[in-house]
Parts: sequence; structure tokens; C-alpha cells
Amino acid sequence: MDDVNARRLSLPVLASPTTREPNRLFESDAVRDMEKKERCGVFGVWGVPEGPRLAYLGLYAQQHRGQEAAGIAVTDGRRIDGVVGMGLVADVISPHDLTHLCRVGEKGAIGHNRYSTAGGSLACNSQPLIESYIGGQVAIAHNGNLVNSDALRRMFEERGHLFHTTSDTEVIIHLLASPEQQRTPDPVAATLRRLQGAFSLVMLFADRIEAARDPWGWRPLVLGQLPDGQHVVASETVALDVAGAEFVREIEPGEIVTLSDQGLASRRFAEPSPRPAHCVFEHVYFASPASVIFGQNVQTVRERLGEILATEAHVPADFVMPMPDSGRSAAAGYARACGLPYREGIVPNRYVGRTFIKPTQTERNAAVRLKLNVIAEIVRGKRVIVVDDSIVRGTTTRVKMEQIRQAGAREVHLRISCPPIRHPCFFGVDFAERSQLIANGRTVEQIRQYLGVDTLHYLTQEGMLSAMSEPGEKYCTACYDGDYRIDVDHPVTERVIETDQMHIFGDA
Repeated sequence: MDDVNARRLSLPVLASPTTREPNRLFESDAVRDMEKKERCGVFGVWGVPEGPRLAYLGLYAQQHRGQEAAGIAVTDGRRIDGVVGMGLVADVISPHDLTHLCRVGEKGAIGHNRYSTAGGSLACNSQPLIESYIGGQVAIAHNGNLVNSDALRRMFEERGHLFHTTSDTEVIIHLLASPEQQRTPDPVAATLRRLQGAFSLVMLFADRIEAARDPWGWRPLVLGQLPDGQHVVASETVALDVAGAEFVREIEPGEIVTLSDQGLASRRFAEPSPRPAHCVFEHVYFASPASVIFGQNVQTVRERLGEILATEAHVPADFVMPMPDSGRSAAAGYARACGLPYREGIVPNRYVGRTFIKPTQTERNAAVRLKLNVIAEIVRGKRVIVVDDSIVRGTTTRVKMEQIRQAGAREVHLRISCPPIRHPCFFGVDFAERSQLIANGRTVEQIRQYLGVDTLHYLTQEGMLSAMSEPGEKYCTACYDGDYRIDVDHPVTERVIETDQMHIFGDA
């Protein structure tokens, strides 16, 4: 089967020693039509006969977190099987695949939606990764990015290890299989202590699911309970809603939650960091408006961001217009706060996929125009305030602003519901390199001139953090201010928890 399409992985006791050839079709930036790419979504359920179908629904509900690849891994209590591939959930997992997964996966199932933040957009990097090692089979679904994955990979390659993917997630399996971890009373906990960076993990073994969250709490990971008492885990609460599960709590930073035939169990591999790093960009852009992230509903937070933005930089105009789809919530809050009408002046074409191949800049610009259609009858001769969530490279935003001008808008005032993104993210967001970030080394006035708008205002960092329920120091704002929680320039391969001077609970 062509590896661009879904492939079923039924691994023998020993994994294949050969490295799979990457699919070069998906390696180029030409497949990207977004300025920023969502992080991944994970899901897990144990002890439900129709668990694979719940995993399918959970991934569908979290499709916004990754539209590049998808997959489901299942177990019958003896062996692990799975279907993974490039594309949307519905494209990768056919009705026939789902029937097969339900037949062979009555014990447990985990799922993953992917956008590449480490390792590239390659078919071989589709998750869950399924491998065999001395302890049996394991499947891993990972949301986040490991800062020390390159150092760990280099260490294992020097020992003669062969890697099947270019993903940072695979180093977790090599760590788990290493003699150092296998000699400890708790190999999973010992493995997690070697990871540096952001990770919300769901790991499927033949007899259980292990779900874990990094000590900094960068990525969301929640626990839910089904009416029959069984538990599920997911990146977002919207997946719990679709699966019919009730939200129980967040999985805590530094915690491992086990789902098995014995029920629910919890242990720690580390204490939560004294300085948490909840990604504020989840609220600005990534998460579903229906989800509760870090204790707050996303929709209400985004509306509040728009309200604060209106108080910081209002300008006389005829109406407020969102940049679909991510700007809608903030635009609604902005319009309400300043008392202006809210109008939908741009209609998105929902049939233009996010992997639309654009080999030239001309075709990339055409793809933007194809995806967003400005309604000239609404904007012609008007002073419009356009609200969007963020600007990364600026090239796509510039084309959008040109469209509005060409449709006859008299004035275009751009308002952004977060501060300027001046620094790269190392914890799971696929922003551009520092040199490609439009706000890096440029003033707001220079950005305004490049975009061709009459006025431009970004929400201040103080304004953004004032919309959050927790103190500002609990959120990661590194992409705005360069304040990284960990030293990203000096990754380590030893026990990271000790390196970061965090108290640990021992190996057991």
C-alpha cells in the first residue's frame, strides 16, 4: 500500500530493524498554507468494547489540533494493532478499518491527530507510533515537543540504535527500552524523567494505558468518566463531550494516570514545576472554543481578549469584522465592548484543505484568495476594524488585507488579540524561524506599513494575561517575550528532573 494512505501496523514480537523511507511529497514547505500549525490531539479509552469508535469520535472532535495525519492503536489484552496514515481522521480510518479495530481492540484504544512540530510532515511520522521492545509492544501518542530529542537520538544512534521515523516521539520508545530504564522499578516514570520539554502522552500497552503530563504543564490533558464508570483521557474537554464522558479533572503536571482492568490509578514521576508553563496560545488560537483549557472556557476567554483589545485601541469605524475562523470570538468581544455592529465580511471556503500544495508564491497567494472570499457589498466604502488572533510571518495576512482593500474598503484597521510574536516556540507550536517572524526586529509601525493597513494594534501582554484566571507567571509567554522556562540551548540526556533541580519521588 502507498504509505501516503492509511496503513495497518500489526507488528511481530520484534520490530523491523530497517528504517522506513520518508515520503518526500510531504517534506517541503510547499504543502503549508497556514502561518502557524496546530499542535496535536490525543485520546485514550480503556475497558470499553466499542472503545475504538470512541477514539474515532474523540479524534474527530479534536481535528482542529491536527489535520496532517491521524491514527488509532488498539489492544485485545495480548497484542497491539493499529491504523495510521496521512490526512484527516475520516480519510485515514475507513468504516472497514473501524470495524476491524473494534474486533481486535476490545480492551483499549488510543488515538492521535498530528501536525508536525518536530520531524517533518512525513508519512512515517504518523502516530500512534507502534513498536516492540523487550517489555512487549507499546503505542505512543504525543502532544508537545521534546527539546532534548536530538541529543537523545544522537546518543542512541552512537550506540547502534536504528530509528524508523524522524519524529522526536520515537526517542521515548528507545528510552523505555534501554537497560537503564528497564532495571528500575518503574521504567515509564524513569523514562519520563529523561525528557526535557513539553509532553502530554498517552501510551498503550497490552494490559493498560499510561497517560502522563510534563511537570511544567505546557499541554492540556484531561481525564473523563463514562456513564458505565470507565475512564477516558483527551487533550481537550470537547472530546470528552463528544464521547459522552463527564469531565473529572486535569491530569496534573508530573503525574502518570493508569487505566487498566484494575480501574484508575495515579502516581507521580515528578512534582509540578514551581513555575508552571501553561501555553497561553491555547486560549488565543489553538483550542476549540467549546473546550475548558487550564480551568477556563476558551470562548469566553477569547471574547474577553477582544473586549480588552477594544479598550486599548479603539478607532472610529463602521463595523467590526472577524478574520475567519479564529478571529470570530475576539471580534465579538471587541464589537460588544465598543458598541459597533459585528459583520461577517469574509466567507471562508471550507473545501480548501490545509495541505493544499503551493509550489510558488503566486500559487500560495492564490490559495489564500481561494480560501477567503471578501464580500464587496459589505466592505465597499466602509471603515472596517478587522480582528484576528495573531500574525506570524505576515505574508498571508498581507494578502488578506489586500483583498479587503480591493473589495473597496475605505479604511482598514487591524486589531490582533495577542502581543507580537517575536520569538520561536520550542514546545510544540510550529512557528517560523526567528528570522521569518514578522515582528522579530521590526516595530509595529514597520509591520503596519508592510501589511498596508491604516492602523495596527496588538493586544498588550498585560492585557492578554489579565483575561486569564491564574496569575500571569503561570503561563508560558516565551513566543512574545523570550522568557523560556528551560534552557533550550543546552539540552541534556541525563535525568532532566534533577538537572532542573526539581524534587522527584524516586524510581518506584
